[in-house]
Amino acid sequence: MTTLKAITFDLDDTLWDNHGVMARTEEGHYRWLLEALAAWHDTRQEPILKLTHDDGGYDYLQRRQQLAKQVPERRGDFTWLRLRALEAQLETQGLPRSAALMWAAAAMNEFHRLRVQVTPHPEAAGLLTALAERYQLAAITNGNIHLQRQPLAAYFPVAIAAGELLAPKPDPTPFLTALSRLNVAPECAMHVGDSWQEDVLPAQQLGMHAVWISAMEDQALPPRVHRIAHIKELPSVLQWLENRR
Repeated sequence: MTTLKAITFDLDDTLWDNHGVMARTEEGHYRWLLEALAAWHDTRQEPILKLTHDDGGYDYLQRRQQLAKQVPERRGDFTWLRLRALEAQLETQGLPRSAALMWAAAAMNEFHRLRVQVTPHPEAAGLLTALAERYQLAAITNGNIHLQRQPLAAYFPVAIAAGELLAPKPDPTPFLTALSRLNVAPECAMHVGDSWQEDVLPAQQLGMHAVWISAMEDQALPPRVHRIAHIKELPSVLQWLENRR
């Protein structure tokens, strides 16, 4: 059996529970923008924008969705979509382009400040510390979290933001990019994630081992695919593979 040399990880709902994070981030950064703009216009003695949180937020979403259709290669680059949508919305509301660019960028900075406020599973740091002694580690995510703002970033010298490659999972490009940077063949690597379509299938099709984090227990698994209910169970899979050598 081929020796395992590297492990790549999905992030959201793999190393932490992402439930509620996006809703808080979505609501929070847009509300921050409207309040900051109102204060800015007040100091300049200018009328405030005719944007409400609900109507403006809906328009913001519609603009992102339309952009994803118009520029399909950017459909997975969520930061780009948000930034361009906000810039267009603010210009439509009458802001000069320079001000629209400034405030859209400021809103996205607030977005990333909120987006990174996740709580890794209690076992994550200890697990990654132990794994780093035996394997090369990398992160592969479709999300737009700024991993470098998260303490777990230290465990991932290779971190792939798939949307920024214009190739979101299940495209094989982010997996191949990570393997290339690690200088590891697919059969010597394992990917760990919670999505069957975006994590397990592309990794397995490349010849990697895949670990699926799922509560489902009645689905037959293809070769080289393993299922666990929680990231803390990963060592048992690694031990089982080691015993088979």
